[in-house]
Amino acid sequence: MPDYTPKPVEPFTPQVLDRVWGQEIFVAETPHYLGKLLKMRAGTAGGLQIHVDKDETFYLHSGRALVDYDPGNGSIVSVQMEPGEAYHIPPGAVHRVRALTDCEFFEASTPHYDDRVRMEGHYGVPVLGAPGLPTTR
Repeated sequence: MPDYTPKPVEPFTPQVLDRVWGQEIFVAETPHYLGKLLKMRAGTAGGLQIHVDKDETFYLHSGRALVDYDPGNGSIVSVQMEPGEAYHIPPGAVHRVRALTDCEFFEASTPHYDDRVRMEGHYGVPVLGAPGLPTTR
C-alpha cells in the first residue's frame, strides 16, 4: 500500500482585478490551474488575441455575449453565446469576447500569465472600446 500522508487544506483569498470591461476575480490559483469569475459590462469587449501557451475554457453563466474567432481561414466570424454554453480556446486560437448584456463567465485555464498577442492589426479590425491589455509576448 502506498504511503499516505495527509496534506493540509489551505485557505485561498480571491484576488480582484479591475479591467476596462469589468472585473477578473481569481477564485483558484495553483501551479497547475487557474479558476476565474469574469464580470463583463454590457457593450464592452476583450481584445482580439491569441495565447502562446495558455489553454483556457470559458462558460457563460449569465448574460449574452458574442465570441469572435478565426475558424482557420484568415477571417473573423462571430457566434452568439447564451448561458450554459462554453468554448475551449487552445493555444494559438484567435479569439475575443464581446458582452451584449452584463455577463458572468467562469474561466478555467492553465496558469500562464502575460501570454497575450493582440491580433487587431493582423486582421485589420479596430480595437473595440478602451485599448485593454497590451501584447505581452
